Amino acid sequence: MTTSPSYVTERMAQWAAGLRFEDLAPAAVHEAKRYLLDSLGCALGGFRQRDVQVALQVLAEVAAAGPATVIGSGARLDVVSAALANALMVRVLDYNDIYWKQDPSHPSDIIPAAIACGERAGGDGRELIVGIVLGHEFEQRLCEAAFPGIRERGWHHATLTAFVSPIVAGRLLHLSALQIQHAIGIAGSHHATLGAVTAGKLTMMKNTVDPMATQAGVFAALLAEKGYTGPQHVIDGKEGLVHCLGPEWRLEVLTEGLGESFRITQCGMKAFPTEALTHAPISAVLAIVTEQHLQPEQIVEVHVRSLHRAADILADPSKYDPWSKETADHSLPYCIAAAIVDRNVTPLSFSDAKIRDPRLRAQLPKVKVVADEEIEKLFPALQRVIVKITTQDGRSFEKQLDYPKGDPRNPLTDAEVEAKFDALAADVIAPDTARAVKDAVWHLDELSSITEVMQLLRAAR
Repeated sequence: MTTSPSYVTERMAQWAAGLRFEDLAPAAVHEAKRYLLDSLGCALGGFRQRDVQVALQVLAEVAAAGPATVIGSGARLDVVSAALANALMVRVLDYNDIYWKQDPSHPSDIIPAAIACGERAGGDGRELIVGIVLGHEFEQRLCEAAFPGIRERGWHHATLTAFVSPIVAGRLLHLSALQIQHAIGIAGSHHATLGAVTAGKLTMMKNTVDPMATQAGVFAALLAEKGYTGPQHVIDGKEGLVHCLGPEWRLEVLTEGLGESFRITQCGMKAFPTEALTHAPISAVLAIVTEQHLQPEQIVEVHVRSLHRAADILADPSKYDPWSKETADHSLPYCIAAAIVDRNVTPLSFSDAKIRDPRLRAQLPKVKVVADEEIEKLFPALQRVIVKITTQDGRSFEKQLDYPKGDPRNPLTDAEVEAKFDALAADVIAPDTARAVKDAVWHLDELSSITEVMQLLRAAR
């Protein structure tokens, strides 16, 4: 008698289906609240971005009424559409969380799947916490599994998100383990994302591929709920993810020690609304120019030694002449120029007017980015950067950083997370509403309905 082979999706789905709030460590629960507050702030800050407004216009034509709340507008849409809209808001400023091992990812891109499906199922705050922890767990584990990472092979990390979002959606919809396994197969088999979206001159799709992967997972879970099937071998079987993307994968990472500790406690938050590898250089530049009281006109060169992938992604020729927000927030020369001129890098650094600012653009040619082989050897344990600024009078100042603010080794405090939320929400909701949102999130495990939080997020201005 032969038995069917056990695929890794089976073990992932079984653990997800059985995970309960009571299984979570207190530290994981607290981190889930922090990442939810951070994500809601990013979503409110992103609500009026042009790409979000375009997407909302299209959804107004094609989406159906439903149980899931859209942030900002307050509309109640079907769960697939609401998950897409909210995930785009979370992602659009490039300000939500970051985890980077073999691959980078933004696990909070998946939180809108948990919210939408949780609202549909009538879930409470504890259920949402389970969904957040679950999404971070498998997204972060997938970022550790490929050697080299799929980003180095030309694929975008949204490819990985499409394997995780159906797990989160399925768990919040209370699907069986087998149904969740089928949902993984449905979404994962059709949603590979090309790295072109973050290469060269960037477009709105840079912000959208992750939300679309989240949307795909929600749709897959709905199909699986009705009996639709997907390939159970989609990761480790014939012509699955491992077979097609090769060469080396350590799939034991995906399930080894599940529940013994929680990956969400190892994720990072962003102190700047920019690509993750810009953060340490920005911090180093800010430290030098503020400590030495340097004015832009005094600086003749900013020499940055960093990773090969930083030089490749963030300093190719298109990044020295950015004319869109998407290219600018992935341009190390631009981000450094903003830090030099404005002594900070915020969402306002990427307005059309700021991108055209002659004083800022004059700094771009001063930035030289060099890949350093010794620094490469330290990654991903360290994201070391060495910045040297040279002035007109021949002085030079050097700063080395091994990881940026927001890294779990130098995390944002709860007060800093609140301050970030307040700054992002200020132009969208009233101060008393912002206080109510923060209170609801910090007491999320006491809320009887996810919708209680979502109803607070309607734009007031």
